[in-house]
Amino acid sequence: MNDLRCGLVVIGGGPGGYVCASRAARLGVDTILIEADRIGGTCLNVGCIPSKALIHAADLFARAKAQADGGLHGISVTAPTLDFGQTRDWMDSVTGKLRSGVIGLLERSGVKTLKGRARFIDGKTVEVSGETGLTRIRAENVVIATGSRPVELPGLPIGGKVLDSTAALALEQPPNRLAVIGAGYIGLEIGTALAKLGSQVTLIEASARILPQYDDKLTRPVRRRLSQLGIELLLDTKVSGWDEGRGRLSLDTEAGPSALEADAVLVTVGRTANVDGLALEELALRMEGAFIQIDDRCRTSMRGVYAIGDVTPGPMLAHRAMAQAEIVANIVAGHQNAWDKVAVPAVCFTDPEIATVGLLPAEAEATGPVVTTDFAFRANGRALTLDDTEGFVRIVARRDDHVILGVQATGPGVSELLAGFTQAVETGLRLEDIAAIIHPHPTLSEAFQEAALTEVSMANHG
Repeated sequence: MNDLRCGLVVIGGGPGGYVCASRAARLGVDTILIEADRIGGTCLNVGCIPSKALIHAADLFARAKAQADGGLHGISVTAPTLDFGQTRDWMDSVTGKLRSGVIGLLERSGVKTLKGRARFIDGKTVEVSGETGLTRIRAENVVIATGSRPVELPGLPIGGKVLDSTAALALEQPPNRLAVIGAGYIGLEIGTALAKLGSQVTLIEASARILPQYDDKLTRPVRRRLSQLGIELLLDTKVSGWDEGRGRLSLDTEAGPSALEADAVLVTVGRTANVDGLALEELALRMEGAFIQIDDRCRTSMRGVYAIGDVTPGPMLAHRAMAQAEIVANIVAGHQNAWDKVAVPAVCFTDPEIATVGLLPAEAEATGPVVTTDFAFRANGRALTLDDTEGFVRIVARRDDHVILGVQATGPGVSELLAGFTQAVETGLRLEDIAAIIHPHPTLSEAFQEAALTEVSMANHG
């Protein structure tokens, strides 16, 4: 057995883990990073990045089909064909380039990387089982950054025709008939992309709405687009059984039992903390359900043990993990830092996209009197030139002083506007501030200013 000592050991090489390790090393901390699979974690290898690449390819193919079917804006093409193998090769090249970049960053930072599975011996000692045998690491500080994994449905184990998001992004061909269980953002993103690539998609949701964390006005444009794409939506519907041989799902609906035949079933009913095998029982950490409880410095209940990202309570977002990673790296390096963020932005890369930060109207109303103002993209010049006017920008502000509490948008490319929305919430800007800022024309960002103008004076184009 090899024995190592270091100032910091990071378990997990995803966005939180590699950012924490590289930053700490550059700040002078002797750092070791442990990763069981591929550097970059779920997000880079089998999540955020490949899914967005798939969405982009699907959009290109859908546009080409529209151009072949009678033309689009005077542009006509012959019927497009799909070589999904080449699409997969391109997706893999994107993740490969990013993974190589992260590996290079870690090397330049002076991080020692070990491939293997880690388990705690005690709060200062981690044992790593890898291809070269066992390595025992004694560290002054430990960071748990092992991310999350998909939740399985009882009676529907992943395997064969039953896919999780990882398997769906590794398909050799889009299935002819795809059933998606769960109409959250993962199911909607992948289901919509595969529908554009030719799959007959049925979305099955146990609740009465898609994306139930958002209000109906925000999700209504997405529902309209699902209908336009021919995606069948079954709400208030639960899966009661699965016949693998016949490829048939048994469903319980408000109208009674029914069945749905499918060539593949994608299960997207949520994710949970990926802590199995870490031997956390050796540490007796305080937990919140399946998640590790932390304070505003990402400290667990055991001194010198930190946790970041999806293993902690809160939104499962790569950028939250990276923000936490910066905090921990700074603290371990001897600098003062703490989580004092006002809001964490979130994006659903649906069609159209949904971007949110801060409080939704109902959440804000619970804190006191508010004003809610919005501006539709149908009156926005750039949206018209993109031939995509679905959606709006909405601002929620306190009634008495107009401080912005939240911003939401749905529409083409609104994910690229979200950093600006987040700055407004994080810095405590008022509606008058946004209204007074010159926004470039013609851009989608003007809808943000117009929404503010609507309340403080009058919209220029409303």
